[in-house]
This record gives sequence, C-alpha cells and structure tokens, in this order.
Amino acid sequence: MVDKQFQSILQGHSVTTAEILYRLPDFQDLLQTYIWQEYDTHPKFPKLHKFLVFWEENLEGPIHSVCITHTKLITPSEFRFAKGEFFLN
Repeated sequence: MVDKQFQSILQGHSVTTAEILYRLPDFQDLLQTYIWQEYDTHPKFPKLHKFLVFWEENLEGPIHSVCITHTKLITPSEFRFAKGEFFLN
C-alpha cells in the first residue's frame, strides 16, 4: 500500500504553505491570520485556489492578502556553479 502523500510527491506535488490575512466580520479594521498547508503543484496551485474560492463563498471574513511559500519558490535548484573564480580587491 503506497502512502497518498508519497504518491502525490511522485506526481510533482510539494508542500505549499499559505498565510491568509483576513478581516474579522464584526471588526473590519482588525486582521486575523490563518495558515493553510497542503501538497499542491507550482505555479498554478489548484488546491489553494479551490480553498480560496470556498473561503470567499462560505466564510464571512473577507480576505485581505495571501502570502504563498512553496519549495519551488525557495530552493536553490535553479542555481548553477560558475566555472571560474573572480576576485575583487
């Protein structure tokens, strides 16, 4: 039996964390934080978009902003080593 999380990693999913700032329904000047974390795909984030649509349709606190962190956004996987050394005096 293969674990669902391991299977999703093999399909290209990685951990996605979203910090959602939303306004309190009764006190619009106050912001509250909600942390959402799930395995999702970069760059379209379909699970996160589905959650945010659910939020907008079913919850009263309007979203102020969303900050996304994903392994494709923070890893140095696109860096490559230079084939020389450069010295600055």
